[in-house]
Amino acid sequence: MNVVYEVCCGRFTRPQFFLLLIIILDHGLDSVEGVWPLPQTLTSFTERYPLKPQAFYFDYRRQSAAQHGCSILDAAFKRYFSLTFPDYISAANGVLQITEDRPFIVKISVDRNDCENYPREDSSEKYNLSVSAEKAYLSAETVWGALRGLETFSQLVYQDDFGSYFVNKTEIEDFPRFQFRGILLDTSRHYLPVQTILKTLDAMAYSKFNVFHWHIVDDPSFPYQSCTFPDLSSKGAFHPMTHIYTHSDVRSVISYARLRGIRVLPEFDSPGHTKSWGKGQSNLLTPCYRRGIPSGTFGPVNPALPSTYQFMERLFKEVSSVFPDSYIHLGGDEVDFSCWRSNPYVQAFMQRMGFGADFTKLEAFYIEKIVNMTSLLNKTSIVWQDIFDYSERHRPLSVVEVWKQGCYLCEVRRVVKAGLRVILASPWYLDQPGPTHNWARYYTVWPLAFKGTEEQKKLVIGGEVCMWGEYVDATNLTPRLWPRANAAAERLWSDERQTSSVDKAFPRLQDFRCKLLRRGIQAEPLYVGHCKHEYQGV
Repeated sequence: MNVVYEVCCGRFTRPQFFLLLIIILDHGLDSVEGVWPLPQTLTSFTERYPLKPQAFYFDYRRQSAAQHGCSILDAAFKRYFSLTFPDYISAANGVLQITEDRPFIVKISVDRNDCENYPREDSSEKYNLSVSAEKAYLSAETVWGALRGLETFSQLVYQDDFGSYFVNKTEIEDFPRFQFRGILLDTSRHYLPVQTILKTLDAMAYSKFNVFHWHIVDDPSFPYQSCTFPDLSSKGAFHPMTHIYTHSDVRSVISYARLRGIRVLPEFDSPGHTKSWGKGQSNLLTPCYRRGIPSGTFGPVNPALPSTYQFMERLFKEVSSVFPDSYIHLGGDEVDFSCWRSNPYVQAFMQRMGFGADFTKLEAFYIEKIVNMTSLLNKTSIVWQDIFDYSERHRPLSVVEVWKQGCYLCEVRRVVKAGLRVILASPWYLDQPGPTHNWARYYTVWPLAFKGTEEQKKLVIGGEVCMWGEYVDATNLTPRLWPRANAAAERLWSDERQTSSVDKAFPRLQDFRCKLLRRGIQAEPLYVGHCKHEYQGV
């Protein structure tokens, strides 16, 4: 019986099919299908085209004569030329050179000229990519979508055993499943050098994360150098000169992130997690009492003093001018009420306000004041879910980040039923060490698998990986983060119907981990094996 096999490029008899299979394995079709995160639709073919770096360039097609160059894309072309051809050293970096070879041209078309802007919460990242003989077409609505398409194209290119570069005929239509795809870094418990943060931004761009959640200050240290209140860092940082982030440092991070289509979301967590604040700002924290007299210790921010809100208003006015993103994280988690409870002046304030002995009402009162304050600065506030749990009325709240362990879908459902937007974090806490093979537990997270209406599910705007700093500094951040965070990246970008199988994802993630190593990202191994270029750039 003559069995016929039907594949994307035609119909084949059994001998022809197995010959085709050998060709596929030899030519590296697996590399074509190894794009991470997986595009929404990807059609790859066995037909392949050779690429020569000296005959390759990017062509940005402007929509009107009034448009000039695009700094974001110009920087991206240089960056992605090196990423696409890692063995090739040339000063050209994406500029056509004189050669007898026929050039391969990647033509980029962008609908909107947003080259001078910052990525926003509603920025489109949609793109279409078509690869054929001697050319590729990349079209996007915005430069941010073009950046995502350039990343995908760089992953499509592969080398044979002789070092020659190839790309297969490919058709891709792609866009993110969720708009908010974040990584949280904690720079208070351990100071992270700016270069370490920039390296993380690189790795984020490789897997299409688009939000850097900067948990910049906390109890242990206050490394943010405020121009309005310089004592906050000079007295609250681990070291006032070496372990701080100046405005120049912050601008560098924001600029570097912008060129990669990444938003920088600052968090100034209060009223708890503020011990370091009190070192540089007197009368901000609540004095704790013992047997009716001050104990000499201090608790959360004092919500009973008008001076507290005057200070916060000036601080957030500065923060809002430094960080251009329209979102700001106000924290609000894990407030210890014992110090408030011990303070007679706080108790008297609560009685005047009619709060009785319910300190959750006091915290809700404080947060509402801060939310209204930042709203006047045209900022959308994010709070940890504690505030949602404590607030009887949710009117001033806008975005709630779910972090508590347990039934995360139950928590998500509670928040969206109240009509609030949700960022999911609880299944993606990676700060604790664990075997790399447990990436599967982060991959099999289903943010929308709760009973609710379509309108409620639209309120889940995304999720983020959290890397808290108790046991993490620059020495172990990267291998602890990657490749486990890549599992969350695909869950937040790709169609879950196409990416539900851990077994099918494993070889693609292995391949992507090797790409990360070659790009200088020290991602941990997933299992036994090796990468051809595993020690290059490390």
